Amino acid sequence: MKATHEYGAGTAAYYITTPKNLEILMDMLKTMREDAEKIAGGDLHELMRSWEIKHCIWTVESHLRHIQFRKETRYPGFYYQADYPKQDDANWFCFVNSKFDPKAQKWDIFKKDHIKIIP
Repeated sequence: MKATHEYGAGTAAYYITTPKNLEILMDMLKTMREDAEKIAGGDLHELMRSWEIKHCIWTVESHLRHIQFRKETRYPGFYYQADYPKQDDANWFCFVNSKFDPKAQKWDIFKKDHIKIIP
């Protein structure tokens, strides 16, 4: 969580990030994921905590990939991208979705249209 707060637009960085910071954090997550493969628990409680750590790594990576994909600042709301300081509704008034293919170990990040159903 400390790495996320410092590099991933967290409270330590006043919700500001850059593509370079996100790149650094993604590299850190890769190392954390490798280390997490060796994590174990002595009882059910520790096993649950071990799984929570692995789950947090997946959740943070998914969120960061969405931030990397979206070339704008979407605030008020979540974060500022220092390299893309403006909100760009013309290109980014949409949903950003993702899928992870476990066999290929690849992420697919894509846009989905925002459809207004109430006039």
